[in-house]
Amino acid sequence: MTTPAGIDPRGPRFAATITAVLLIVATFLALVGVSAEAASATLGQRALDPGFLLTVVIALLFVWSVVSPRTAPWGALFRRAIRPRLSAPTELEDPRPPRFAQGVGLFVVTIGLILHLAGVPWALPIATGAAFIAAFLNAAFGLCLGCQLYLVLQRAGILGRAASTA
Repeated sequence: MTTPAGIDPRGPRFAATITAVLLIVATFLALVGVSAEAASATLGQRALDPGFLLTVVIALLFVWSVVSPRTAPWGALFRRAIRPRLSAPTELEDPRPPRFAQGVGLFVVTIGLILHLAGVPWALPIATGAAFIAAFLNAAFGLCLGCQLYLVLQRAGILGRAASTA
């Protein structure tokens, strides 16, 4: 099995920046919405909560990034509008860890969405807050927690093939 062609590592950081902004807004909206009293709110109130609706959009963007990273909006925007204005990257990175990280983000916000609909208080802002922290670390410092998790799982032989130790 050959390693997929590399990607510009600045692309995922650009996407993480936009995702972090969306997630902090979703967290704020979840905090001021019905999250605290989710257990007493009706299903309709929980489903129409602005924090919930924005998180659904974020989850759909995560799905898009996992299913079709070449056509995902933030990657396409980076490739068409930002990348041509930058110098060539000094190195390329394997696209599998960032794609896996998008899946981790999807998992985290989906759990928050499901628990919010089930009436679990604070589930939505906790999930969006956790996803925000991960996106912010990637955007600000280049520390991709999902990528690190991918590498740990790869070394353990759970994902893909472990890198050779030669």
